[in-house]
Amino acid sequence: MARLSPLVVLPPAIFAGLAAMFLWGMNRENPGENPSALAGREAPAVPVQTLPDKVQLTDAMLREPGVKLVNFWASWCPPCRVEHPVLMDLSQELPVYGVALRDNPDNALAFLAEGGDPYHAIGDDPRGRTAIDWGVTAPPETFIVDGNGRILYRFAGPIVGADYENRFRPELDRALAAEAQ
Repeated sequence: MARLSPLVVLPPAIFAGLAAMFLWGMNRENPGENPSALAGREAPAVPVQTLPDKVQLTDAMLREPGVKLVNFWASWCPPCRVEHPVLMDLSQELPVYGVALRDNPDNALAFLAEGGDPYHAIGDDPRGRTAIDWGVTAPPETFIVDGNGRILYRFAGPIVGADYENRFRPELDRALAAEAQ
């Protein structure tokens, strides 16, 4: 009886496992979405420092009545620059809070002076510790938070164009409607 070498069986077995995993991933309800483990849970702590001459973001602000957004951003982040006008518009509709992620304070302030400041308050996260607690992978990321300080939705990437219209805005409208009831 001939013995089958494990080196002959291993590559096809690995390939079959990866193929099954990719097939499962493509057939999820929304394969482009990166779900948040924090959805439905209380928002983690915010940074204890802010940028010079800016209002300090506090945990209490996230628990005030009404829907609000928490946006992780950086001046060195090109997609953050692209979404900035959308945040300016949204800040006329509801509170938008910002967390400057691993940014030089002077550069962050220059960015806000150039494009306008949509943030009602800002936290400064120079080492990215807060971002880790929130599950942020890279800026920009925006969280919809309810009036009890619970995360309702996480959006990774810039909130612009079709992503804004088809993914982010429906979630925001759903949150605003639930809060109005």
